[in-house]
Amino acid sequence: MSAPLQIGIVLFPRVTQLDFTGPLQVFSSVPGSQVHLIWKRIEPVTSDSVLTITPTITFADCPQLDVICVPGGFGTDDMVNDEEMLAFLRKQAGGAKYITSVCTGSLVLGAAGLLRGYRATTHWTAIDYLGEFGATPTRTRVCVDRNRITGGGVTAGIDFALTLVSILVDRRTAEAIQLRLEYNPAPPFNAGSPDTAPPEILAFMKDRIAASQARRGEMIHRAAARMQSG
Repeated sequence: MSAPLQIGIVLFPRVTQLDFTGPLQVFSSVPGSQVHLIWKRIEPVTSDSVLTITPTITFADCPQLDVICVPGGFGTDDMVNDEEMLAFLRKQAGGAKYITSVCTGSLVLGAAGLLRGYRATTHWTAIDYLGEFGATPTRTRVCVDRNRITGGGVTAGIDFALTLVSILVDRRTAEAIQLRLEYNPAPPFNAGSPDTAPPEILAFMKDRIAASQARRGEMIHRAAARMQSG
């Protein structure tokens, strides 16, 4: 009997819940898989909504993973300079088959030095920061570069997870999971991308996130400077 496929999703305070619950639903449908929700301690972790999540395993107790996944959220602004998180990712990356992320989770992979020389994607508001970590920003829904697989913003996590399952197992399994989830998106508006959103909506969003973008920039610059000095 073969060993179960070990898939780990890292949690942290102010994680965007859909960034990981979408992939979690997909991964939990993979036959022979064992999915872990990982954090420093077994304690409730607050998301960016009313949802609070309890991890299933700690950094210290986590087995070697076949897949390590970092979701995004406002909390990534702190995680890019969190040495305990970055050390855990580097350790796992040494033996993982696939090193992955959703949304701004790619910034944390970058801060850990795991995207240098790779193409990667992230949320549209953060794409320009990837270059500071030696990655090549790629504006696509899912980016596959060797064993680095990164998803775009939030809802792209489902696309990312189905893509990864097709690689890990096969396309038939991925398509069966897609059908089970009835993942057949038909959004009511064509405003899900800065390329298609009405100009006034894009301007509204940019104004709304200006302060958080400034803080993110400061944290990214600090993380990039630390990498260069190290």
